[in-house]
Amino acid sequence: MIELARPTSLLAQEWWEMVDEFGDELMHGSAYRPEERTALERPGGLEAWVDLLAAREVDQSAVPEGYVTASYRWILDDGRLVGTIALRHHLTEALLVIGGHIGYAVRPSARRRGVATGALRIALRMAAARGIDPALVTCDEDNLASARTIEGSGGVLEDVLGTTRRYWVPTTARADVRT
Repeated sequence: MIELARPTSLLAQEWWEMVDEFGDELMHGSAYRPEERTALERPGGLEAWVDLLAAREVDQSAVPEGYVTASYRWILDDGRLVGTIALRHHLTEALLVIGGHIGYAVRPSARRRGVATGALRIALRMAAARGIDPALVTCDEDNLASARTIEGSGGVLEDVLGTTRRYWVPTTARADVRT
């Protein structure tokens, strides 16, 4: 069963295993940057980071310049950490081009099992609960799996800007969840 959970240091071992599995691949929706790893691996580092992610959900002053408040969640499949997803609460001009309201990533070993579809559907309900309708979801032009996931969730392709597909996905029918 797919569920979204707030990031927690209680899943530190699974987190680092997932980070290692992604290797050099960007973990969309995670707010994680590889150059931060050393600091996050220090005692208390991961705990402080997940606290910062929680603050970025409600406090714009905790958000780096050029970014927006966002709800960060970890994707769990039957309790196992398999990905990340973020719901951005509003869009900047840059997010209108690349990024959109929702960004997500599924670890390579958990792909092709419906994880992204389940997580995106929950995130769309979260978006609806915040009054976001429709939600902009983007993916790389050559990421056909993500394009199918977005389209399967009702996404309508607006255009392709450079190498980015831009979809608008209705959320109003999904307003029945709190995560």
